[in-house]
Amino acid sequence: MFDDLSSSALRVSVAGLAARQNAIADNIANIETPGYKARKVNFEDALRGAVERGDSPSSVAPSTDTSLEPTRLNGSNVNLDEETLSHIDTTMRYQLTLRALDSKYGMLRDAIKGA
Repeated sequence: MFDDLSSSALRVSVAGLAARQNAIADNIANIETPGYKARKVNFEDALRGAVERGDSPSSVAPSTDTSLEPTRLNGSNVNLDEETLSHIDTTMRYQLTLRALDSKYGMLRDAIKGA
């Protein structure tokens, strides 16, 4: 009941988006750290591929890559504008995904209650 395709995909999305939020926070916190390379979290393509192949979405884990963007004079490649926009986008996606999960579980709750 809780391991259907959509529930699994939504849970993987929440985990991936949370990992991305943590990476963004680390990137911003280290913007002035000499030699720091920004991290990028990816999971959407792997999740999409798993769903298209009929594999369980729960097998998908977020991957973290190091940004290859050009560096500033101190060797850091964190771009505050890019991180800010990514934070806003990720936060909106996270909230939407949580609402979808809440709605799904709300329907199950109503069905159990017989409402």
